[in-house]
Amino acid sequence: MSRRKLSPADNKYIRGVVAVCAGSKKFPGAAILAVGGARRGNAGYVKYLSSNVALISEVVSRFPDVVPIPNLKDERVDSLLVGPGASTLAAIPDLPLVLDGEAIAKVKTLKNRKSVTVITPHEGELKYLGFRLDGSREEIAKTIAAKFGVIVVLKGNRTVVTDSNRIYVDRIGGPELATAGTGDVLAGLIASFLTTVKSGGDAFDLVCDAVSLHSKAGRQAAKKFTSVTALEVLEELRNV
Repeated sequence: MSRRKLSPADNKYIRGVVAVCAGSKKFPGAAILAVGGARRGNAGYVKYLSSNVALISEVVSRFPDVVPIPNLKDERVDSLLVGPGASTLAAIPDLPLVLDGEAIAKVKTLKNRKSVTVITPHEGELKYLGFRLDGSREEIAKTIAAKFGVIVVLKGNRTVVTDSNRIYVDRIGGPELATAGTGDVLAGLIASFLTTVKSGGDAFDLVCDAVSLHSKAGRQAAKKFTSVTALEVLEELRNV
């Protein structure tokens, strides 16, 4: 595993700070799921980026350790997630970044970034990039990664992770993950893992580790529940 091991000398800032921009009036649950995933990715500090009072109240009532922020100005942040639940952000800072949902389309406008960008489309969201699933999932993911200079997490049966050179195909996750909201949990988890890029963590390996951990949580949930939901996957992250 590439996750940074905790040290007795760590504090919450050394462990990393992740900001999550997720949720909307239409999809309020995405905020809970994405923030919840971020809390299980070993970051020491999770910030919820929103100006929606109702969403902030929901997130903080569920996770009192999470700190709401209205914007990123003067905020210490080591990685950022934008997109679950159709959330948006006008300006994207040059930080390790995860784009999910409709925000995946933003990758077409992000140029000259020094930090890693990860996009997490399922097959239907390939349309935001001008692609469709026509042929090998591995080859399509590699093509997208090369075109945009990003790490692609193409979700689905045997999720594919690639930076166009390296490729990983997840064989742990099963159909229990094919339910609404599990992608939000995964996006938060990946963003949290990426806080350690600042201290030398390999982004590709970190993303692969997050995908594997998420899949293991799904497998654990499937042993306990006949019908698994995203909340069960989120809860099982504490046990894998």
